Amino acid sequence: MATYKQPCMHCGMMTERDSRLCPRCGSRSPFGYQCPQCLKPIERGLAMCSACGRPLQTLCPFCGGQTFVGNERCDACGRPVMVYCENKRCKQLQYFENTRCTVCGKPIKKARNQIEQMKGVM
Repeated sequence: MATYKQPCMHCGMMTERDSRLCPRCGSRSPFGYQCPQCLKPIERGLAMCSACGRPLQTLCPFCGGQTFVGNERCDACGRPVMVYCENKRCKQLQYFENTRCTVCGKPIKKARNQIEQMKGVM
């Protein structure tokens, strides 16, 4: 069976088109950015998601600098802005501002606690 590969937009590694992450750099969005709220494709430079209306710029919880919501790390300081879903069966990474997991739908109540723990470690 033939498979088609596409370069990861972050590191350039040829990756299977159905991959959910890049095996080299670990990016969870190897072929494009997704809105952290509705998971629709988004682009840098746009003010808001065309599907759900979510603003695509936010303030980093660590440095307070502007960052694009499609990134897994802050544009200004480089720290991770993802937290884990609290559902023991899910545990998927979610954007720190999400109130519900985009995978299982469970509420994310302790995102601020996870961010505070990361602040203490870094």
